[in-house]
Amino acid sequence: MIGNDWDDVLKVIENSEGFKKFLYMINDKYNHTTVYPPKNYIFNALKLTSYKDTKVVIVGQDPYHGEGEAHGLSFSVQKGVKIPPSLQNIYKELENDLKIKPAMEGDLTKWAKEGVLLLNAVLTVEKDKPASHRNLGWELLTDYIIKALNAKEEPVVFILWGSFAKEKKKYITNPKHLVLTSPHPSPFSASSGFFGSRPFSKTNDFLIKNNLKPIDWKL
Repeated sequence: MIGNDWDDVLKVIENSEGFKKFLYMINDKYNHTTVYPPKNYIFNALKLTSYKDTKVVIVGQDPYHGEGEAHGLSFSVQKGVKIPPSLQNIYKELENDLKIKPAMEGDLTKWAKEGVLLLNAVLTVEKDKPASHRNLGWELLTDYIIKALNAKEEPVVFILWGSFAKEKKKYITNPKHLVLTSPHPSPFSASSGFFGSRPFSKTNDFLIKNNLKPIDWKL
């Protein structure tokens, strides 16, 4: 399904009858409504960041629900698409934290290739209907992914922005890992503690301390 070591990690789920029925249901929704991201991008986060290479996880909620935006990476939009407000604030915090100038595009693929798993809790959404695919079954898969990463021997940084992402903290019990939480970068909450939280430098400090290569956050 993925094409890298995630297939081994997730084989129990991939081979289950329940998951096969779930994917059939999702495929049916693509056939009868407009669903994002494009079908070939659903598992883009896992395809771009293997289990072995995952050093950082940034948890999002569900894909952007506008045409041409989502491509399977949390907070990221396809090239040529207007940068969403939350991502603009992420760029502002990156500049304040590491003096990296905001990118002109909203495509975070480079971060994914650096080892940052940009994982949405829900992997599909109906056009113009945010959270429309929540509680259909995606959370069973993505919670399993977080639990699998929690089991890694190598230290991982989990970045949880906002109350929805913070709910996943209960699955991160391995003391080797670092969990960074703050309010969501949305314009409604960024000034309540997201700005000034310095997640990028804290992540790299932790990786260096554990003899791991830091993330090159520049896009």
